[in-house]
Amino acid sequence: MRREPLSGRLKMKNLKLKSARAALDMSQQELADKVGVSRQTINAIEKGDYNPTIKLCIAICKVLGKTLDELFWEE
Repeated sequence: MRREPLSGRLKMKNLKLKSARAALDMSQQELADKVGVSRQTINAIEKGDYNPTIKLCIAICKVLGKTLDELFWEE
């Protein structure tokens, strides 16, 4: 089965990101501060309103201890 990047789908909520952040008891603001973006950017990614750059995806993965596949790919 071909995997499609999450960024290739319109208005796809990123529940994996929200779940990983919540599992670490981290607020959107805390994650935003650690990766150098605004809280609104993290919120928009989680809601599916913004497709982050690969650089931002990698930074988010490092902070949350997850891989790109775990957070940003859909099966």
